[in-house]
Amino acid sequence: MIEKLIAFSLRNRFLVLLLSSAIFIGGIYSVQTNKIDAIPDLSENQVIVFTEWMGRSPQLIEDQITYPLVTNLQGMPQVKYVRASSMFGMSFIYVIFEDETDIYWARSRVLERLNSLGSALPQGVNPTMGPDGTGVGHILWYTLDAPGMDLGEQRAIQDWYVKFALQNVKGVSEIASFGGFQKQYQISIDPNKLSYYKLSVTDVMRSVNTNNNEAGGRKFEMSEIGYIIKTTGYLQSIEQIENLSLKTQNSIPVRIRDIATVEMSGESRLGIFDYNGEGEAVGGIAVLRYGENADEVIGRLKEKMKEVSKGLPAGVKFNIVYDRGELIEESISSIKTTLIEEMIVVSLIVLVFLLHWRSAISIIIQIPITIAASFILLNAFDISSNIMSLTGIALAIGVIVDNGIIMAENAYKHLAVRQAELNALQKGGSDV
Repeated sequence: MIEKLIAFSLRNRFLVLLLSSAIFIGGIYSVQTNKIDAIPDLSENQVIVFTEWMGRSPQLIEDQITYPLVTNLQGMPQVKYVRASSMFGMSFIYVIFEDETDIYWARSRVLERLNSLGSALPQGVNPTMGPDGTGVGHILWYTLDAPGMDLGEQRAIQDWYVKFALQNVKGVSEIASFGGFQKQYQISIDPNKLSYYKLSVTDVMRSVNTNNNEAGGRKFEMSEIGYIIKTTGYLQSIEQIENLSLKTQNSIPVRIRDIATVEMSGESRLGIFDYNGEGEAVGGIAVLRYGENADEVIGRLKEKMKEVSKGLPAGVKFNIVYDRGELIEESISSIKTTLIEEMIVVSLIVLVFLLHWRSAISIIIQIPITIAASFILLNAFDISSNIMSLTGIALAIGVIVDNGIIMAENAYKHLAVRQAELNALQKGGSDV
């Protein structure tokens, strides 16, 4: 088989050169379109289901949320196993699928199961799926550099302006906010006053919920002009909450301020984000969408940040804490330099040891063609250019050259034997 292939190649040199040129050109295109990352994505093919039920103990979360969800999510097609974790106020479930399963097909199957839960979970508890990212999807961390600004104001800017703008960047799955305070109205109830007025916490909650609402009327036409009738009922200040009526006692309304204290504060936190020991900071984490090119997405994020910066308050700017783009550039640049140096050194060694430029060129020319073909295969199997894959290509250069040297040496050996036979025949003929 090998002999026939070699014979065919020798008889059809132009066809071999044409095929090699096509592979090289295709490889150059693959190099330009191949995804670039610093590290390979070896994470499992998983879908995360997150459920929040604040104020409940881990055991209660396990019994009423985690267990019903795990039993419901088991038995789906192409699922290897289901992991779960319960903690204070939160439940995490990791549905691990087979490696060849399409991630979006898997997410749709999980969503179908979640929609079929019905009344298995407590009232008001809604499980949600995590972002369509991977375990190595954190590509960029940033904080807001806002000297003198309140942490609550910084978090509001992050949640209601920056986050929505950066989430629109192509290839970004999620912008996860961290740090600061999420502003909220807090009602601190005095239990003694609550008992004195014969009220319950449910009465307070019902009063706040029913009074924090808007209702629509209808269209009213008068003098050929249409008016839209509606009520504006959203609570907008501490005073409005304090004046909400809970009940009437002896024709006197009992208000929230009579049994509680209302204040603007932040949501309870389980930790803080401190930056370089300089104090708390507010920022976000950009999560890469599954299958995207990390290097390109980071570039688009930085461009979007420049645009978003124009709308930030005076004195507020972005501070990039972690940028995988720098690691990608340094890693890929280092590997590329190593590849080029290795190709040059190997070429010189081949020239010196063979002392035959045609044989040396036939060996050296294999290096770029083989490397180009490697990138075609990387694209075909959706493997990114990273430290591992490029290092493997660099290590394979020695094998490529060894193969060429062995073939050239074998050809020289057979030619020498054949030449000796011809010389013997010529000498024998001249003696006769």
